[in-house]
Amino acid sequence: MPGARAVIAQLVVTVILSSGTPAWAQDPAQAAAPETPTAPVVVDGITLARVRGISAYPPERRAREIADRITALASDPSVPVDSVEVRERAEWTEIAAGDRRIMSVQDADAQVEGIPRQALANVYRLRIAEAVTRFRHDRQPDVLGPHALAALAATLALVLGLWIGRRFLHRVREAVKRRYGASVRDVKVGSFQFVRADQLWGLLDGVLGFTAIAVALVAGYTWLHYVLVLFPWTRGLGNSLFAIMVGPLRTLGMGALGLIPNFVFLAILFLVTRYLLKLLKIFFTGVANRTVTMSGFYPDLALPTLRIVRIGVVAFALVIAYPYIPGSGSEAFKGISLLLGVVFSLGSSSVIGNMIAGQSLAYRRAFKVGDRIKVGEHFGDVERIQLLVTHLRTPKNEAVVIPNSVILNTEVVNYTAARERGLILHTTVGIGYETPWRQVEAMLLEAAARTPGLLREPKPFVLQRELRSFDVDYEINVYCDTPGMMVPLYTALHQQILDVFNKYGVQIMTPAYVGDPAQAKVVLRDQWFAAPAQPPQTGPESKTTPA
Repeated sequence: MPGARAVIAQLVVTVILSSGTPAWAQDPAQAAAPETPTAPVVVDGITLARVRGISAYPPERRAREIADRITALASDPSVPVDSVEVRERAEWTEIAAGDRRIMSVQDADAQVEGIPRQALANVYRLRIAEAVTRFRHDRQPDVLGPHALAALAATLALVLGLWIGRRFLHRVREAVKRRYGASVRDVKVGSFQFVRADQLWGLLDGVLGFTAIAVALVAGYTWLHYVLVLFPWTRGLGNSLFAIMVGPLRTLGMGALGLIPNFVFLAILFLVTRYLLKLLKIFFTGVANRTVTMSGFYPDLALPTLRIVRIGVVAFALVIAYPYIPGSGSEAFKGISLLLGVVFSLGSSSVIGNMIAGQSLAYRRAFKVGDRIKVGEHFGDVERIQLLVTHLRTPKNEAVVIPNSVILNTEVVNYTAARERGLILHTTVGIGYETPWRQVEAMLLEAAARTPGLLREPKPFVLQRELRSFDVDYEINVYCDTPGMMVPLYTALHQQILDVFNKYGVQIMTPAYVGDPAQAKVVLRDQWFAAPAQPPQTGPESKTTPA
């Protein structure tokens, strides 16, 4: 049973080749064998062996000459396949068929494969015999005919499959649109629209189209590989196409396997960071809602503090994760990181300034949402305090957006902050010297008393701000506890001042005055306490009562 023994020997040698270098072959001389340049011996697209160069023969030339000898042997039907044999020489082992020398196997060739020379020569003999048999078989007319019919059938199947796939894709598109068309809406966040419904449909249609193209390409590639490997003249091209497809996939797969520990660590880090952020949110939300108390910590600072802590936690997680990100150590990754850093530093200085200012405003506690404030020339109620800007709503319903850096560098007047003791509203009128000051103050206090919406306690008071060339400036000061009603209260107070002064026949000289009459503008003693002024009953001022 020589045939059975040959098969068993081939199997044993194949196992040895696939199992790596054996223990008896582990020596310093053979340690460098895998790096020895080699070239494949290819016949009809099938690699039979990999050979090294010999003296002046480079490995490519040696491999090509061996392949030519095997092809010439296979093309000569007069040479039987059984004539391929191994012949031992003094310094090498020769594989030949009759008087035809095919190749030689030397000790250096065996060192490349890591097995004895005789065993390697037997493996090559069996492969050459199989190649010769396959070469002659694949070129028989009774083999080429069915292969040609199979190629024709595969081509028809491809064309029919592409036609059916196109019809199926059209029906899928119609079915998806008919079933889910009513449920697709515009993607909005507040008033800002990210994506329209028609854009979503375009995206879905693009995904379906890309999938169809991918399936068509895979089908075309499978057909091309199948047809090419059917015929010996194109089998090499078909196998090369397969290698082109499988090679990158194998590389990606091996790379992905090597990155599994990194991905596991990144996944664990992501989960830990995510749950830590959730715990921080629960804690600071409790502080903001006063369900969790902290001594010396204001509840309205909870959410700004949460934002700062979030940034710190995410930054710390990114620092830890950086070495485990695939490609983080490559020069390309470093270059991209440097470019992003430069762009960020050059283009985001104002953004960073506003972010820092926003956090500073939170801890300054200058105002909060709902307060009525004045920033520079802007006056209104605080609607939103964001990381970069603050939104105001003016009494005229104007929306004003102010950068936080501007607010940080500008004086802020908070009218709502005076609500506990009452906000003081004040207005000034100019009255001539001929009108007694006591009468003017009494009229201003009467106007204040007649104005609805003002506080009765603390009581209003009048100040004489300035003695000018033609008149005296009187300032009426009143209290209110509704800063949001400042404008209507000022209007009502001015209306009452006009009515009261018209009632008592006193002229208001502001804002402009042309000149005095010819007679002196003085107040006679008997007019010092003209209505509605009341003379004092007791105290030192009773001495000023007219005689």
